[in-house]
Amino acid sequence: MSYTSRFKDPMTDELFRAIMALENEEEYYRFFEDLCTVSELHSMAQRLVVARLLDEDVTYSQIEERTGASSATISRVKKSLQYGADGYRLVLDKGFGK
Repeated sequence: MSYTSRFKDPMTDELFRAIMALENEEEYYRFFEDLCTVSELHSMAQRLVVARLLDEDVTYSQIEERTGASSATISRVKKSLQYGADGYRLVLDKGFGK
């Protein structure tokens, strides 16, 4: 089955091609430091950690304590894990955090 994102457009395609062109962690940090605010980057990183913890069946209260994420953020990530585009699943299945 083929997947088409609801976010797909030429500017988003260009963003993803730019990310794929990066070669190492330093380049990722440099690019994302210019692209995102500290808060935006922290939020994305936090959601990824929340996804991993949910996948490990950690409770909401433990996730809140360990990450500082709100219950609304945890719920949103859980909904994406269950009904989303499987993006979190792709990353988790590649061994993120293991």
